[in-house]
Amino acid sequence: MEAIVLVGGQGTRLRPLTIGTPKPMLPAAGVPFLTHQLARARAAGVDHVVLATSYRAEVFAAHFGDGSSLGLRLDYVTEREALGTGGGIRNVADRLESAPGDPVLILNGDILSGHDIVAQVAAHRAARAAVTLHLVRVADARAFGSVPTDAEGRVTAFVEKSPEPVSDQVNAGCYVFSREVIDAIPAGRVVSVERETFPELLQSGRLIVGHVDDAYWLDVGNPAAYIKASADLVRGVIASPAVDLPGEAWLADGTEVVADAQVCGGASIGPGALVQAGARVDGSIVMTGAGIGADSHIVRSVVGRNAQIGAGCVLVDAVVGDGARIGAGNELAAGARIWPGITVPDVAIRFSSDI
Repeated sequence: MEAIVLVGGQGTRLRPLTIGTPKPMLPAAGVPFLTHQLARARAAGVDHVVLATSYRAEVFAAHFGDGSSLGLRLDYVTEREALGTGGGIRNVADRLESAPGDPVLILNGDILSGHDIVAQVAAHRAARAAVTLHLVRVADARAFGSVPTDAEGRVTAFVEKSPEPVSDQVNAGCYVFSREVIDAIPAGRVVSVERETFPELLQSGRLIVGHVDDAYWLDVGNPAAYIKASADLVRGVIASPAVDLPGEAWLADGTEVVADAQVCGGASIGPGALVQAGARVDGSIVMTGAGIGADSHIVRSVVGRNAQIGAGCVLVDAVVGDGARIGAGNELAAGARIWPGITVPDVAIRFSSDI
């Protein structure tokens, strides 16, 4: 089976982390986030994946190469201008090898999901559907478009965000398309599958099936969600074929954690990082080469590559960009984002939003 993974977005909600790194390549539980999706696809029977890239496209090929280390064949297609979800899918169609009626798995590159892909593909085949969508139920659907289904699981509509949603079911970002549906998407222009492709299929009488699966699901689109995803992978809240890590923390080879420092809550510490005496890193991501000063507390935060946190600092729900320097005694709280290369003097700030 073949798959397309959409990884072209710029990840603006995750800045400054994505200034130099595409969102799917940010580390989660010790490997690029995309690795977890590729490993899950492989476990579901996928052997050929086309990565639909755009922003910093070269980073993907440099890391994954031909895909053989994951048991896959990887192809790369770079989108030169934004084409939307449907346009991005259509843009890679000539790299597919499937027959017209074959299923093609399509994944959004910023979703962490534990749902049963094999069952979704089986439901697609059994129904002979044009498209089968993974749907999840949410407590409050007002922030999402709703996808109502009938008693047989057939999608009946795609409803825009509303203060009074018609359903608690929302699109979870994993699709199975029959190959001929991909080929029928208009080429060379912006196309939204949610606003154009799917409604047109319904209007023409084609069958779209909703596969409801309430397993773990997370849209990894902002810093809080990204941090949670990594911690949940480390602690085994969601399993990934890419890693076997359940525990309180993941420490890379070459990491130094001084004996009385504490690393817990699903925290991950990258290669060459140093956590000094008395420090506590809880549910956070400390990237390659970063330093955490003595007696500092880092909680649900990200410390970027080669960034340095001085002694006695407190970071809670904060993001520190690559190469930044935070002097001793500073406190950063919810929403604080320090941009790459910034230097903050000792005891200069207490609860900042953006520097």
